[in-house]
Amino acid sequence: MTRTFYARPAPVVARELLGARLVRRDRGRRLSGIIVETEAYEGAQDLGSHARAGLTQEAVASRMGTTKSAVSRLESAGKHAPSLTSLKKYAKAVGCEIEIRLIPRR
Repeated sequence: MTRTFYARPAPVVARELLGARLVRRDRGRRLSGIIVETEAYEGAQDLGSHARAGLTQEAVASRMGTTKSAVSRLESAGKHAPSLTSLKKYAKAVGCEIEIRLIPRR
């Protein structure tokens, strides 16, 4: 894939990478695999990114007292409905605060 493929919004690239086959040669052997999972963050401005805080998922999990897979599920926007307690722990682990506002409908 060319550099222009990756020069697009992260969610678009992540979605299009699903199912892609990676192939390389190593010591004369052909190795390949299919991408079955991706994550997309919008860089430093994405408050949902553990990388924004300079942390790995493992480090966030350690700070939260949970597992890396639990952090991965929490970061999978739209796939799961985490509890407020989990969101508070995550926010604290990545140096953020939770703010909930009720806004009247117009």
